Amino acid sequence: MKTILALSLSLTLLAGCAHAPDPNTVTMVIESSPANLDPRVGTDAQSERIDELIFDALLQRDSHFNVVPGLAERWEMSDPLTYVFHLRRGVRFHDGRPLTSKDVKWTFDSLLNGTIRSAKASSYKNVSSIDAPDDWTAVFHLKEPYVSFPWNVSEGAIGIVPAGSGAEASRHPIGTGPFRFVSQEQDKDVVLERNPDYHGAQPKIVRVRFAVVPDATTRILELRKGSADVALNAFTADAVETIRSQDELKVQQTQGTIYAYIGMNLRDPILQDVRVRQALAYAIDRESLVKYLWHDEARMADSILPPQHWAYSGAVAKYPLDPARARSLLDQAGFTSGKDGIRFHLVMKTSTEESTRLFAAVLQQQLRDVGIALDLRSFEAATFLSDIAKGEFQIFSLRWIGGNEDPDIFDFVFNSAKTPPKGSNRGFYRNPQVDALIAKGLAETDQTKRKHIYAELQKIVAEDLPYINLWYYDNVLVHSKRLADAELSPSGNYNFLKTVALKP
Repeated sequence: MKTILALSLSLTLLAGCAHAPDPNTVTMVIESSPANLDPRVGTDAQSERIDELIFDALLQRDSHFNVVPGLAERWEMSDPLTYVFHLRRGVRFHDGRPLTSKDVKWTFDSLLNGTIRSAKASSYKNVSSIDAPDDWTAVFHLKEPYVSFPWNVSEGAIGIVPAGSGAEASRHPIGTGPFRFVSQEQDKDVVLERNPDYHGAQPKIVRVRFAVVPDATTRILELRKGSADVALNAFTADAVETIRSQDELKVQQTQGTIYAYIGMNLRDPILQDVRVRQALAYAIDRESLVKYLWHDEARMADSILPPQHWAYSGAVAKYPLDPARARSLLDQAGFTSGKDGIRFHLVMKTSTEESTRLFAAVLQQQLRDVGIALDLRSFEAATFLSDIAKGEFQIFSLRWIGGNEDPDIFDFVFNSAKTPPKGSNRGFYRNPQVDALIAKGLAETDQTKRKHIYAELQKIVAEDLPYINLWYYDNVLVHSKRLADAELSPSGNYNFLKTVALKP
């Protein structure tokens, strides 16, 4: 409450400090500088989201996460190991060079042959070679069938760079996207301007400046003063509630795909019993957490896949708040209450981030109601993430951002062959039936059949509970009244800047 009052006071004090904004520039405040604007290299959120404005990919993603034409106007599989992409004609890079298949080949070859060193190279390790038989055709040869390959050549995963691009691309990126790079100053800003020769619909705004403002309160003050126009997913739920009560700014909220969950170590003698995991799920009052902790800026999750996804299935086991059911399951598992009312202790590792620690404290109270003592251990972010990556925990809570927008996530986090360090099956979950369905889903090319496979996968996982599903966070856009036509995507990227307009 003190934080909210202090923020309200700060906003009031600066109410009269506004000045006339640039009529041709949208200023967006972001938390940190992009690490690397080469789309073959940058993996942090700011790099990938800004790159989507500068670069085009072979394919795009629609609102249901199907891949659709991008720089490739069409594509086909000539056999299970060969993808053929047919490029649009008349597309030019920001420096005037025409885009051809040679640029496509260079983009991926530079990753595969080590010319550019990047973590993204692992996404293309299944590519054996790339041919450019003519200027408008790029042919990818795979080592083994991989039905999700088109996803890895779509926007958000990669962007096409000019042939010959080396390490200098990070300092002066050249793409074919709707905006072209102007400048970047570390920890200060990134400036882009409209590409007058863009092959698609022209952006309505002339220029966009991404201003780096690490402090959340300062970001709000910049918006209030008129020094900035927009911020996306940049404030706590409490801060957004304060902003809603003010008249100068608008809040736009849409359903998002960022997924929060509780992970558990299934090698643990307590947590290896599925009845214990189900009891934990029944003991958590997710509805109240969404309402009071997140101020309804989230919706409850029943799957790792977001509901907008073509492969999502809601026909799974659900776990509404039911403490009596939780106690019964714990009794069946042989964990009865002691004289102090405690059945057993669990250690939950968290980061020191404020909202994470607050959630853990509420969870501690809720689990105590069914006889589970939750001991909290907070660690600096790097230590916390290192322990989780190595599987050194009993339980923890984290989020998937973007990674859960493709069914490959099941292979990455639930395949028994993908335990650390081979993948992110950090809880050491093992189910032969799940492994078989994952393999089947990765090999099936018919999307209707794949949907049935992933529906069955989601059903089994919901019963086994290697994760306890919590919620999907909404996307929350805070902007000045001079902004119009902002259309948010479920992913929470910056593509709304392609269509946003400035009122005169």
